[in-house]
Amino acid sequence: MFIYPAHSLKGEVTVPGDKSISHRSVMFGAIADGATEVTHFLEGADCLSTIACFRRLGVDIEQRQGRIYIHGNGLHGLKPAAGVLDAGNSGTTVRLVSGILAGQPFPSILTGDASIQKRPMKRIITPLREMGADIAGNNGTDCAPLHIEGKPLRGIQYQSPVSSAQVKSCILLAGLYADGPTCVTEPSLSRNHTELMLSSFGARLLSQDTSVTIWPNPKLVGQKIEVPGDISSAAYFIAAGLLVPNSEILIRNVGINPTRDGMLRAAEAMNASVTKLNVHIISGEPVCDLLVKSSSLIGTEIGGSLVPALIDEIPILAVMAAFAEGTTVIKDAAELKVKESDRIQAVVRNLKAMGAEIEATDDGMVIYGGKPLHCATVHPYADHRIAMSFAVAALCAEGGAEIEDAECVDISYPGFYQDLDALICR
Repeated sequence: MFIYPAHSLKGEVTVPGDKSISHRSVMFGAIADGATEVTHFLEGADCLSTIACFRRLGVDIEQRQGRIYIHGNGLHGLKPAAGVLDAGNSGTTVRLVSGILAGQPFPSILTGDASIQKRPMKRIITPLREMGADIAGNNGTDCAPLHIEGKPLRGIQYQSPVSSAQVKSCILLAGLYADGPTCVTEPSLSRNHTELMLSSFGARLLSQDTSVTIWPNPKLVGQKIEVPGDISSAAYFIAAGLLVPNSEILIRNVGINPTRDGMLRAAEAMNASVTKLNVHIISGEPVCDLLVKSSSLIGTEIGGSLVPALIDEIPILAVMAAFAEGTTVIKDAAELKVKESDRIQAVVRNLKAMGAEIEATDDGMVIYGGKPLHCATVHPYADHRIAMSFAVAALCAEGGAEIEDAECVDISYPGFYQDLDALICR
């Protein structure tokens, strides 16, 4: 797909539902009693993989009129799947569902596509084994397919070496089936959608600083959930509105959970004009409308405890940094190497191809901003966030850019290019 430069962006956009919250609404609804109704669910490929897995585990899930209805089987009501559970490209599905399957009284095999089969699963295998789980990767490796023999689990206190909501959530979900409380402590607080939503379903949790404890065997009850717009998807329109001259974009109904709002904090540090309007709460999550206006950006430093709150937004922040005046340093982000692609290398190679001055580091990158970008062919490495980030870069580059494998955006945002095109002033 070829993206041409834009002279101005104007209008409103409503981004799809939050991917993390959409995944969890299905998982928690499946193990709750009664029905869970979900509106503004993200019907991207990853979340549809979660639905497919729970249908194979015996859960009745309906998709009709833009809503999802999960008829829960209860905490102990899942059924053995006939065959392998396929998570597609979804790391969230593999890691969180592993926590649930570890405590079931039946065996399971959980796999995904070629990308998933290369992604690190030791980070969940280690704590699950400490809890007594019988879980192993394929052929003695720590990679999917994962073979899980359901076993009785024990509560543990786990000091996670990484700040990862997927690792934390996997352990907490296994803790629902343990013989006592389970506590997870992270280096920095990762996104807390699991804690908020499980509490609303009836689980007993206690969060203190970077630790969270869950008690086993709760009575989970189905809920009505309205999913806020995904700030990770809104990030591309925030960047586009800031970078394209003479632009003003209103992004409706965006989730601004403080464990996810690092994009807004980084944008503020870069001298961005982003205003929160109509702040309110839906389904326990803070949301607002974001008014974005063209801005002259400056370089900044992104690292430390801010990184878990914007890990998925780093590729688009790097694009912003390429157009900003001054130097931007992104550090403490080695986690980028084990996403859908090695996002450090993917960003650096593609920005260099477009003429940016940028260098990779062991845990991030350094961008020397202000150098004009030019037309190039972008290789997203089948990574939706790389493709969307460079679609925005193309809007501001001389001659635009060609995005290969452009349809990979369907993982999280099937209508992305149409929504972006609708804002372009012609």
